[in-house]
Amino acid sequence: MSGRKKAPTMADIAREAGVSPMTVSRAFKAESYVNAETREAILSAADRLGYVMDKTAAGLSSKKTGFVAVTIPSINNANFADTVRGLTDGLRERGLQVLLGYTNYDVVEEERLVRQLLMRRPEAIIVTGGVHTPATRRILEASAVPVIETWDLPKDPIGTVVGFSNAEASAQLVRHLVETGRNKIAFIGGDASRDTRGHDRRKGFLAEMERQGLDPTRQVEAGQPPISMREGARALQRLLEQWPDTEAVMCVSDLAAFGALTECQRRGIAVPADLAIAGFGAYEIGEICVPPITTVDPDCYEIGSLAAQVVLTSLSQDALEAGSPVVRISPKLIARASTQG
Repeated sequence: MSGRKKAPTMADIAREAGVSPMTVSRAFKAESYVNAETREAILSAADRLGYVMDKTAAGLSSKKTGFVAVTIPSINNANFADTVRGLTDGLRERGLQVLLGYTNYDVVEEERLVRQLLMRRPEAIIVTGGVHTPATRRILEASAVPVIETWDLPKDPIGTVVGFSNAEASAQLVRHLVETGRNKIAFIGGDASRDTRGHDRRKGFLAEMERQGLDPTRQVEAGQPPISMREGARALQRLLEQWPDTEAVMCVSDLAAFGALTECQRRGIAVPADLAIAGFGAYEIGEICVPPITTVDPDCYEIGSLAAQVVLTSLSQDALEAGSPVVRISPKLIARASTQG
């Protein structure tokens, strides 16, 4: 066990910038009387240390705020909603509330949100994914509260990780499609620069196709994440225009897969006889449509529930486990009639 480190203070910034704590305090005020050069030196020192101003300290006799900060990419995505539900249910026993912010798949927006959320001094902060701006990383490392990264397996975790390999989950689907006798397999995804988990699924597709000795070049970008059903349908149109002999398509999500399925129905393409379709995420729509869509279930609720357990354990011990522990989720392949029939 290692004690939780102390967040940087104005005194730390003063030492770093070579000024007095009073000067630092003045520099952070909206109407600052500190000259521009000194103020810039102070703000640069604060950025290097990962300092975030504590807006709650003046009004609290205790540092306990009673909430956990959470960032998710989208508020209208059922997968992330289930994760938040699992988290909320898990924190309820301790009377902790969730303060939620959504990033719209934008790491710069995540940086802004993390700054704002940490100003309120949450008991812990939970972020989606393991890719952040350098500034976000510095701020989280210096926050002195438990940091949990979810939905991913970052190579260099900041705190605790509750996640899975999106690349390996994608590879599972490729292997399934190959086992059903398909070799001409395509991938429909979104803008890889914004959706890092979707990017990892694309990488998993590419790597497994190469391992199988198959052509991995049948890839179509459907647009900005989150990919909608409409965009999935349009992506399938472009895919079939370029590669009309495609035997199977793997989609970055069940929503994109459902859109592709409806496009097949419009064109009179039999699924799975003429074209197999697979998705990701185990959305309800993929289970009830005809035919039901083969998918990977990452157990979104469990991700939130386990993240809540990490928070409660960290707070009860008042310390974090040394070595940035990883709580690994094992996504399950659910084979349905869209790929086997």
